[in-house]
Amino acid sequence: MTGPLRQPPAIRLGLARAALETRMFFREKDAVVFTLSLPIVLLVIFGSIFSGPMGPGGVDVSQLYVAGLIGSAAMTGFQNLGITIAVDRDDGTLKRLAGTPLPRASYFAGKALTVLLVSLLQVTVLLIIGVTLFTLRLPSGPSGWATFAWVFVLGVLGSSLLGVAASSLPRSGRSAGAVIAMPFVVLQFVSGVFVPVAVLPDWLLNISSLFPLKWMCQGFRSVFLGEAGAALERTGSYELDRVALVLGAWIAGGLLLCLTTFRWKSRRDG
Repeated sequence: MTGPLRQPPAIRLGLARAALETRMFFREKDAVVFTLSLPIVLLVIFGSIFSGPMGPGGVDVSQLYVAGLIGSAAMTGFQNLGITIAVDRDDGTLKRLAGTPLPRASYFAGKALTVLLVSLLQVTVLLIIGVTLFTLRLPSGPSGWATFAWVFVLGVLGSSLLGVAASSLPRSGRSAGAVIAMPFVVLQFVSGVFVPVAVLPDWLLNISSLFPLKWMCQGFRSVFLGEAGAALERTGSYELDRVALVLGAWIAGGLLLCLTTFRWKSRRDG
């Protein structure tokens, strides 16, 4: 006589869900190519057009773009989760999952781990391009890589939670791309991804300071540009303590938004 069946731990189910989400992502060949090639194309275009030393430290503008696009890649979760979860809600996937024994946390863990993998792939490709084409210098010691690690992890986690919360904004899965992509593009322009923060007007910089992407880019600039790049910051330093504080606040705030606004059913289901 066998005992009652035990449900696998939520962590194991989350890993299984992540494996499923990852397989589904890589089966869409066109999406994979577009996701991985877009930051490369943008880096080559912007890095080739806008090059040359900037500021007293002599940092090449192309290296600013590498650091900025790495920050953008770390925030991929905002756009990815905001769109895919809205589609899952619209086509009834979330409603069906809510009626299964799968813990809800496992669904989100699977999504987040997939986003982490995709962001890591994008960052790796950008680093290779930055080193080979734009003489980007990698950190020479463990402290630089440690800073890279905590900025990356906090940035991915905070932007993923923000993406989960934002997934409730689109009225349907078809409109999710437009609703989520537009604010992400705007944030890239005002947060130091496509336009160096040194040339942004104060009022735009103040707006971007309210969101995580500006601080993520600032943290990555500290890793790859070093003291020479600090002169280009408005305060003359990278303010890593504030970077950690703001990203931590966005994790807490994003979690609160998810708990208070997330919907498992589409609007037409009531």
